[in-house]
Order: sequence, then structure tokens, then C-alpha cells
Amino acid sequence: MKHRFVQDDPSRVSTVKHDVQLIERKLAVAEYQTLRAAVGWPEVADEAVARGLAGDLFSVAAELDGHTIGCARVVGDGGIYLYVQDVIVLPPHQGRGIGKCLMDRVIAFVDSVSGHHTTVALMAAKGVVPFYEKYGFVTRPADGPGMYRLWS
Repeated sequence: MKHRFVQDDPSRVSTVKHDVQLIERKLAVAEYQTLRAAVGWPEVADEAVARGLAGDLFSVAAELDGHTIGCARVVGDGGIYLYVQDVIVLPPHQGRGIGKCLMDRVIAFVDSVSGHHTTVALMAAKGVVPFYEKYGFVTRPADGPGMYRLWS
């Protein structure tokens, strides 16, 4: 089942905590770059961001007064492997339950497309492992396989 983004579909918009709206939609490059910078993540070229955002399987934005204050994305092949990516909430809005609302929406999407033995993975930033454990994610054992390479 391919997920389609429908910008004006009211079923894709909900109001959550503190007048924050969650809207299932693609992010613009500029707003994504602003969110990354606000949480201290490294800069990525706009062209790479545009390609990456275009390939989302799912994305949701948290908006307050017309400004994007958070996001969450799911990438992957849509069947065997899903990857939770870029769960970001601007620092002044952290600790208010917005990240939980974003992850609840992500998990609902994952539930809607996952099958038997679908692997759902993520890389958690330092200090936020307990947040993801609430959603059933577990830390890989130190002797477990897993590698990455960051191109620069």
C-alpha cells in the first residue's frame, strides 16, 4: 500500500497539545534545514535534502501559528525495511509532548504498512533512548552487527 500525501485532506490534520497542529505532508527544504540547524545537526546540501525529502514514505509536520516547529519522517523500501528518521522538535517547544505526538503518528503509519517481520529501525541521539524504548525499540547489543559510514 503506497502512502499518498494529500495536502488538503482534513483527515491528515489534527490539533494536539498547545494549539499545535500535526499535518501529514512533505517538508520544504528550507523548513527542514531550519529544524536541523536549531537542534545542532550538521549542515546538508540543499540538493541532497530535496532528493531525500522527495523519497519519504511518510512525513508529518508540527505547526504552531503557521510555523513549523517539528517533524518526523519514515523512509525505506516500504515493505521489508522502514527507518524512522528526523524526529525533531525545536528546543523552545521540547518537553511539551509534541515529540510523542509526532511519534504516535509515525507508529500509526508504520502499523498501517508493516507486515510480518518488517524491520523498523532508527538511530537515536544521545540521551533520548528511553523516549524510543516506550515505542518498543531496543538498543542493539554491543556485539550485534551494525555499521555505518558518513560520506563527507
